[in-house]
Amino acid sequence: MLALQDICLPTGMCYGCGSSNPDGLHIKSYWSEDNQFVVCQFEPQAKFSSGFKNAAYGGLIASLIDCHSNWTAMAFGYRAEGREPGTQPLVASVTGSLGVKYLKPTPMDQTIHLKAWVEGEVGRKTRVLCELGTADQVTALGDSVFVRIDPSLFE
Repeated sequence: MLALQDICLPTGMCYGCGSSNPDGLHIKSYWSEDNQFVVCQFEPQAKFSSGFKNAAYGGLIASLIDCHSNWTAMAFGYRAEGREPGTQPLVASVTGSLGVKYLKPTPMDQTIHLKAWVEGEVGRKTRVLCELGTADQVTALGDSVFVRIDPSLFE
């Protein structure tokens, strides 16, 4: 199954989610099996360490929440319009505000899981909530707003 990033914007250059950025994180976001959430898994590398034993750098956590939540806003945007992701015109948004609450250190020796959903209406401004952590514990929360933009800005 192709990720939303690969379906909708395969030439994307965003550091966090751009499929074509050679130095990026290359996160991949998908609808959950029940189609209620957008989910992602990320394998942390040693270069993303906070400097503390087995703890991911907070900036990495913020980047993962930011990009994954943005793709969640776009995926829900397609759904609200009754369209499949990747159909034209592109549903595109940017971060209006990014809120991250760090609950506990995110381990570096485990897969990082993200689960996000829209809170409220899908519109020009869409609020997205996101949980980040390991398979068995949430270590950070996102509460962000994404603003719909003209898709020609990506061309």
